Formats: sequence, C-alpha cells, structure tokens
Amino acid sequence: MSAIKSIRSIAPLLDRILVQRIKAETKTSTGIFLPDSAVKELNEAKVLAVGPGALDKEGKRIAPSVQPGDKVLIPQFGGSAIKVGEDEFSLFRDHELLAKINE
Repeated sequence: MSAIKSIRSIAPLLDRILVQRIKAETKTSTGIFLPDSAVKELNEAKVLAVGPGALDKEGKRIAPSVQPGDKVLIPQFGGSAIKVGEDEFSLFRDHELLAKINE
C-alpha cells in the first residue's frame, strides 16, 4: 500500500517535473466510442508541479523551463512512474521534456 494519499503531497526536487499524461479521446467527432485497445496513448502531459531547478557548477539555481499548468510533449518511455489510487503520474527531469505546447 502506498503512503502517498494525494498527489498534492509530492514536491519535486531540483529539476524534476511532475506530469500527468493527457488521456486520448475515446469518442470520435461523430460520437462513436472507441474501445481502449484502439485508443493510442498520447505523448502530451500536463505539468502539475515543478522543482526549484538544478544547480550549476557555481551553485546558482537554473530555473526550470516549464510552470505548473503548462502542456508538454514527453518521451514515449522514461520518467519515474508514480501511482496514487487509480491515477498515474510521472516524474521527468527538465531536460527530458521534448517540447512545451503553446496554445
């Protein structure tokens, strides 16, 4: 059993970014529902929490490139998986994120 009761209790350290993968639509634009086996996992995620940033060689803080609420592209594999109840989250390092999605 996990000691983590809520995802809000997780504060990423250094340059780590806590994200939740965005679920693909299970309903088409015409209203047809797709089975889980037909829905491809998206590489998009929402940033939930951001660490304070890594330290450079001089000990100065390097600010993360994203903020909570941003949408990002993440690698298909990688990151550290965290499960809280039925929800799944991932921790990535700032440099592992592929891109920020500007809407």
